[in-house]
Amino acid sequence: MIKQAQIKKEYLLLIGSVVMLVVCYQLAFKKTFEAWHLHKQLETQLSRSANTNFQPGYSERKSANISRLLNLYKADTVNFRSNIISKISSIAEKENVKLSEVPTDNPELHKEKLVVEKLAFEGDYVPLLKTLNELEKTSGIGLVRSIDIKTINHHSNEKYPKKLILTIQLVTHS
Repeated sequence: MIKQAQIKKEYLLLIGSVVMLVVCYQLAFKKTFEAWHLHKQLETQLSRSANTNFQPGYSERKSANISRLLNLYKADTVNFRSNIISKISSIAEKENVKLSEVPTDNPELHKEKLVVEKLAFEGDYVPLLKTLNELEKTSGIGLVRSIDIKTINHHSNEKYPKKLILTIQLVTHS
């Protein structure tokens, strides 16, 4: 039968080479070309995403997030004297604590963009801590920077009990 086909050896070599080339392409070269093409696509996407000008929404989202964070700790000094003090005193009154020292305008406590306000409360230990907790939870009055709890004797007599004084420094954005 092979004698009847009479196919030249050159044609068999050519057909075998084409079949081998197709098999090699399917098994090895195809995956390599796909990986190279995917690499090029990812590289162009990476170069686009590195450029923030390409993403106009990114700058707007970032600006909105920063503004939202600044508004949490922002207080005008005029409003601090009126609205904020009334909020703080109502929290202190609810916990049976006395607001003994209202902040004065101290230029030493003012920084470039921050204002530090110093408050003092008198009362028992547990109500003072509850007041501190409520002040930390309340938004719009500032961030608690530091606290100090002291005991003070009125007289040398044991007749007068010791007083606890909680001093709080609040930081607000000016």
